[in-house]
Amino acid sequence: MMIRYYQPIRELENLKRQMDLVFDELSAKTTQTSDTSTTWTPAVELIDAGDSLILQIQLPGIAAKNLDVQVTRDTVAIAGERQRQHHSENANYLHSEFRYGKFQRVVNLPVAVQNDNVQADFHDGILTLSLPKVEEVRNRVVKINLG
Repeated sequence: MMIRYYQPIRELENLKRQMDLVFDELSAKTTQTSDTSTTWTPAVELIDAGDSLILQIQLPGIAAKNLDVQVTRDTVAIAGERQRQHHSENANYLHSEFRYGKFQRVVNLPVAVQNDNVQADFHDGILTLSLPKVEEVRNRVVKINLG
């Protein structure tokens, strides 16, 4: 018989993530039907690297000049626009799944970061932010003398 431990915090995080996805899809559908410029949300990946957090954001086809990134102690807000490239005036698109238009994404961070020491790298459509944690939340190993 396998014993599974109930972890309510993990279950709440999963529920929040699923609800966010539902509302993101609903807002994208509403925006597409009511406005000609569609709204979309870039994919993100958040990694705990010990003394810092690494946030990677997929932004293919977007120039750095069209991005606005703001970092506070507990959130990262990114906004921008992906513009349609018109190759010719009489081009008929037969099929397109590309997302164009303005986007905005706010990522809540699990720990406080030093927002004045953030390092950014934008390469091959991936924006990578290195967010150093504040001194109080860093995991430090301390040797205890027992004798």
